[in-house]
Amino acid sequence: MANSILRVEQIDVHYGDFHALWDVSLVVEEAQVVSIIGANGAGKSTLLNTIAGVKKPSHGTVQFKGNRINGIPPYQAVVEGISMVPEGRRVFPRLTVLENLEIGSYTTKARKRKKEALKKIYELFPVLEERKDQLSITLSGGEQQMLAIGRALMSWPQLILLDEISLGLAPVVIKQIYQKIKQINAEGITALLVEQDIKRSLKAAHKVYIMQSGRISLEGRPESLSQEEIRKAYFGLSDLNVKSEAERDV
Repeated sequence: MANSILRVEQIDVHYGDFHALWDVSLVVEEAQVVSIIGANGAGKSTLLNTIAGVKKPSHGTVQFKGNRINGIPPYQAVVEGISMVPEGRRVFPRLTVLENLEIGSYTTKARKRKKEALKKIYELFPVLEERKDQLSITLSGGEQQMLAIGRALMSWPQLILLDEISLGLAPVVIKQIYQKIKQINAEGITALLVEQDIKRSLKAAHKVYIMQSGRISLEGRPESLSQEEIRKAYFGLSDLNVKSEAERDV
């Protein structure tokens, strides 16, 4: 498709003898939010790591903006326009907020626009400017997640990969984070979101993929998927209470 920014086609991924991903394909359209949901061990993070260059597929292709990026190292993926917010945030605890953000601007293009990027991130997350001289270890979990997202935005990505951004956060903080993701997307940045928070993930996404045991078990627009379809596709969540789109919380 002419407006697809990312195409993953029939990839397999192994960890030694363990077959982690089986024939996985997906398409992410430009300027959309796409969610990948599934239980622990479904292969969601492995898929993001493969797109980001951390893992190399043993079969299949990953294309970004029409170019094959299989096997490129993670730093090159950032240069190409892909940034990742890893699970668990992984900020540098003994560096200040500002120092953490500056680490995200290491590419040549990003260094030239560092001040502009900082201004935009401080507008998006004012608390980061207030705490810019604090060590990141002193931040709350929600503030650290904001910092991790801000660090990823410092490289001026076209595609941002977000791995379990609600993990360990209070509901009110999760709501704030998702509102910021909407703002980021409204500025034209494409987002690929891995989550276990099913209801909120469905609400935020233009398209959703459900993974089960290393395979895509269901895909479609959230409004077209029934509660029963999601229950069947999402292994181990037979008692999942997924409301209709009109009933879902913001």
